[in-house]
Amino acid sequence: MRFRYTEWDPVRHGSQKPLFEKLLDLFQDLLEHTAGDAEEALDWMKQLDEQHDLTEGSDKDLDDFIEELKKRGYLEEGEEGETVEITARTERSLRQSALEEIFNDLQKGGMGDHRTPYTGQGDERLPETKDWQFGDDLSNLDVTGTLSNSFKRSGVGDNWHLSEDDFQVHKTDHHASMATVLMIDLSHSMVLYGEDRITPARRVAMALSELIMTKYPKDSLDIVAFGN
Repeated sequence: MRFRYTEWDPVRHGSQKPLFEKLLDLFQDLLEHTAGDAEEALDWMKQLDEQHDLTEGSDKDLDDFIEELKKRGYLEEGEEGETVEITARTERSLRQSALEEIFNDLQKGGMGDHRTPYTGQGDERLPETKDWQFGDDLSNLDVTGTLSNSFKRSGVGDNWHLSEDDFQVHKTDHHASMATVLMIDLSHSMVLYGEDRITPARRVAMALSELIMTKYPKDSLDIVAFGN
């Protein structure tokens, strides 16, 4: 067997991300612009496919992608069977993507369940160590590093003993908590022309509340209603 190595060409070789996941990202992005209307989002995808050949280089086409969405539980047939609608799985995926995008650029703050690029008080132990300070959790004690410091300082003979300065502990990832505020418009425009916009807003509030309570229980959620 022979191998041939070439320089990576993003245009020629494309992304390493599977085609289905790339198309799913695009589909979900379009759903946000169509307020969850699957039919309209798919129409937009078909127009984009005609202009840019979204499945170029693959033996699959957009119809195969739509069928895969149904198989994986992202789409379901409408009541009359002539249309498709998003499922609860798609709704949850959209909510999670939106929240993760918000939480993606966290700063160091109060301890919670959101990962940050900082070290601090958290649950995941890192290989890096530091000198022990008052308040550090001794369950993260670096035994090898602590004993090594002690041996270097007092030797291994009868005079060996541990000192506070010998203790080393592992650093941990700092997890942050967040406060989320959802504002709901209860003004007359929300029911203008007989269209009920308040009920969907309530559903969003309940969904966001459920997601935060289950995935980020240390976060807080406040709902502010305003109107005339």
